[in-house]
Amino acid sequence: MLDIKFIRDNTDKVHRAVNARNDTAPIDEILSLDIQRRQNLRRLEELRRERKRLTKGKDEASRHAGRILRGQIKSLEDCIRGTDEKLNDLLLRVPNIPQDCVPEGKSEDDNITIRSHGRPREFDFTPLPHWELGEKLNIIDFEAGARISGSRFYVLKGAGATLQRALIDFMLDLHTRENGYIETYLPIMVRREALVGSSNLPKFADNLYRDVEEDFWFIPTAEVALTNIHRDQILPPGSLPLYYVAHTPCFRREKMSAGKDVRGIKRGHQFEKVEMYKFTTPETSNAELEKMVNDAEEVCRRLEIPYRVKELCTADISFASTRTYDIEMWAPGCNEWLEVSSCSNCGDFQARRANIRYRNQPDSKAEYVHTLNGSGLALPRVLISVIENYQCADGTIEIPPILESYIGAGFIS
Repeated sequence: MLDIKFIRDNTDKVHRAVNARNDTAPIDEILSLDIQRRQNLRRLEELRRERKRLTKGKDEASRHAGRILRGQIKSLEDCIRGTDEKLNDLLLRVPNIPQDCVPEGKSEDDNITIRSHGRPREFDFTPLPHWELGEKLNIIDFEAGARISGSRFYVLKGAGATLQRALIDFMLDLHTRENGYIETYLPIMVRREALVGSSNLPKFADNLYRDVEEDFWFIPTAEVALTNIHRDQILPPGSLPLYYVAHTPCFRREKMSAGKDVRGIKRGHQFEKVEMYKFTTPETSNAELEKMVNDAEEVCRRLEIPYRVKELCTADISFASTRTYDIEMWAPGCNEWLEVSSCSNCGDFQARRANIRYRNQPDSKAEYVHTLNGSGLALPRVLISVIENYQCADGTIEIPPILESYIGAGFIS
């Protein structure tokens, strides 16, 4: 979240940032409440001083006046407490400030492709989309998924399930053995506070699944749990940067995508993802973002699938982000670029919400860390790209060379 003092001192900048995001935020209401709160705090201090003065008097008039002041003080304290709660709720609804280098835009159409790698394969036959290949090879069962859970669910069977597991193992091994990330096994149900800390609540409550009775929330991404792994902690000198990686199922209601991508497995309420996460110092966070993007790109390179990297414009970066890159893999059967990773620098936005700080020196003042997150990568879109790029004219799917040590050489047939 943004510091109220920052909003107070940089009101025009915050308004411009919200407008550049093509978003809205209750800035004026926040400032009005802030003025009211500070006025009430000053009045409260005056009443407390007056009551303290009256307590020195021994006469009945002083005691009577003191009792009246005690009631006024209690009433004003309750009022300030209510203002604080409302102010905090409104502050949680203000998005982060994009960095000055982020290109301005009105929609995803204004995102900028900054580099690409590899050329889309030229087929001597018409490549099939994954939903046709999957059904023909009996590795994706859409009917079973619908019978079990309804629309936007599917069952991976046999080599399809094995291929996804191999992809997950390969990505985890790459990030832990070569890129320096610590593997974690995380809860996939979290408390409300964890989602507030990661910036998913209150803004995106409608897209989350929840156990109402226990007030557990199912994570939409491992980013939620990873953000809170150091919640309410002060990290000691020399501990940063910290790199974490996790594989988890993810759950999203996909309300925002109603009617889109109804065929295949591109969008579902449940999917798998390998997530990278970093805690860094403010001075190094942008450099660490570039490293994170490269770590995600390395997955694409080793799978030998064409991809491109986009820098997102102000209107398309996430609520918590100051700067974001997306990586898209080519899917020839779908005939489209599929987003398989989104890597963001969130600055101290999440750290303020989750109260995560660090010290540069043992006796130095605690400062907020910077947090970064990125898919490393997200299934099932990587699975789609593998299936469609490695399909053969006879309807089989070749095993990518990098996965042979996990699944064996040969073909899915």
